[in-house]
Amino acid sequence: MAFNPLPEEGKPGGMADRVGSAAGGDRGPGGAERGDGQAGGYAQGEEVPLRGYAVLAGTYAGATALFALRVRRSGRTLPSRVPPWDLLLLGAATYKASRLLAKDKITSLVRAPFTRRTGTISASEVMDEPRGHGLRRATGELLACPFCLAAWAATSLVCGYVVAPRATRLVAGGLGAVTISDWLQYAWSFTQERAEG
Repeated sequence: MAFNPLPEEGKPGGMADRVGSAAGGDRGPGGAERGDGQAGGYAQGEEVPLRGYAVLAGTYAGATALFALRVRRSGRTLPSRVPPWDLLLLGAATYKASRLLAKDKITSLVRAPFTRRTGTISASEVMDEPRGHGLRRATGELLACPFCLAAWAATSLVCGYVVAPRATRLVAGGLGAVTISDWLQYAWSFTQERAEG
């Protein structure tokens, strides 16, 4: 059977990525299931798609290295420092971009192939959980986690800051404005609830 990194729900495919799956791995000492042969004993009884993580980490590292190489070859100089205001702006934009991708109802179309909705939370945000196996599950875990997405969002914004600082500040300013608006909405709701009893 060929390895399929994005198998359909309930179909065979990324079996080698199932830690703790007898179908996808071999047995170690004492008959313990070893999953993909690398992760035996790592997470007993929990499916951990280590090969999927490796693909995502390799993609992230490769894209970052490729960007750095292109910047170096272009002769562009890197900023000697990032002013505190820009750092704050990039931080607020990273926060909002990662939450928009991981929790917003509208961006569900990006997450849907990799996650399943489990509920809604405040401010029209949703809770998703990863589904599938292998790379599909690893991608679902990334897309459902704003903390995990923050590194990708920050790296994208920093890359933009290197090649187009003015445009990146504008985008970051827009995301920062939405972040401030969110907090003002929460503050208003909290004040209204306290006033009403």
